[in-house]
Amino acid sequence: MGNTSLSRRGFLAASAATGLGAAALSACGSSGSGNSSGKTTIEWWNITTTDPAKKLWAQRAKEFEAAHPDVKIKIVTLENEAYKSKMTAQTASGKLPDIYHTWGGGVLKQQVDAGLVEDLTDKVSSWTKDFVPAALAAYKFDDKSYAVPFDIGMVGFWYNKALFKQAKIDTPPTTWSGYLDAVKALKSAGITPIALAGKEKWPGMYYWAYLSMRVAGLEAMQKAATDADFTGDGFVKAGRHLKDLVALQPFQRGFLGAAYSEPNGEAATMGNGKAAMELMGQWAPVVEKSSGKGLGTDLGFFSFPAVEGGKGALTEVFGGGGGHAVRKGAPDAAVEFLKFFAEKEFAEKLVTQTGLIPVSQAARSALTDPNLTAVSDALNSATGFQLYLDQAYAPAVGQEINDSVAALIAGSKSPEQVARSVTQVAKSEKS
Repeated sequence: MGNTSLSRRGFLAASAATGLGAAALSACGSSGSGNSSGKTTIEWWNITTTDPAKKLWAQRAKEFEAAHPDVKIKIVTLENEAYKSKMTAQTASGKLPDIYHTWGGGVLKQQVDAGLVEDLTDKVSSWTKDFVPAALAAYKFDDKSYAVPFDIGMVGFWYNKALFKQAKIDTPPTTWSGYLDAVKALKSAGITPIALAGKEKWPGMYYWAYLSMRVAGLEAMQKAATDADFTGDGFVKAGRHLKDLVALQPFQRGFLGAAYSEPNGEAATMGNGKAAMELMGQWAPVVEKSSGKGLGTDLGFFSFPAVEGGKGALTEVFGGGGGHAVRKGAPDAAVEFLKFFAEKEFAEKLVTQTGLIPVSQAARSALTDPNLTAVSDALNSATGFQLYLDQAYAPAVGQEINDSVAALIAGSKSPEQVARSVTQVAKSEKS
């Protein structure tokens, strides 16, 4: 990750690239200060843009305000990619929101190294004891906790059972060759096999990440990150397997310009029954229903297939969750709000009404949806876990993976070029 000065320089360079100027950096300068009514204002940035979660989160803020009349929660909600860009700029300025969404990993580590994040270890340990260990891991560095998770999950294939039946596919594939056969069967039946948001890049990254896990193995992925070298044979082979899939033309028409959650995007294509599969996280059913009609009982889930001859296992999962970090020096009310947000009754409400997979054992009984239960079971029985690559690694490396894989899917980069490009950026981050 580099030392503090390197981290800061990396963020400054990235913020310049986003084109965000001084106006964008001024938003959080007065976080936590008293306003004209004498209340302490807590600024909370999140990416919860869709209902019912958006309404529930706003409601929780109001409930906290009612219980703490001297505190005002100011909510700032941004779409995923806009949030990442804005937070890069805010981090470069050294002015983070009081409470902010984090996926953990390399991005949070750079913020920690820059001295911008509150160490929450002693402040939250008493009420996070029953949290799933995998949910806490992404936010820990040197045995210290820097964020509190509210969600945990994994990426896998969500599929339309009716379309699979129409294509005479009896069971979901468990091997990569079987998966390619399923894609061919769907195409032969006149069905679009896969919905993909090519415009946003990160959904395409999931394919290369999983294939790298299955071919090279988790140890090789960790070593590649440490050594800043992704040119190994396993990563090149992963790109070739993805190229084989792309050659089958499995995606919906116009996928390169499609967003994820917009009306004509990936989630809507899947939710309206116009594609048979999407590779997405545990939030997929909610967004499919929000952006489209939703599939109801026709929706199923299966893990990313194993690759024949690969070093990875079917039980090794790729994913992550969402957490909340607190800026260094934020008012005590910020941590109090995180505790309030994590209370069992509200955690259960998030499970039943928004489809979040609980991070605490106390709320697991609220999980009744069969697909989300399948995701939870897969997580609980996982033999290995890999955080999203664009969060696990330094921001510039994660962005290069997203960009290079998008170029491979678009046909403008080879598997070898992807490996070399990612390696070049990884080495520059370590220099």
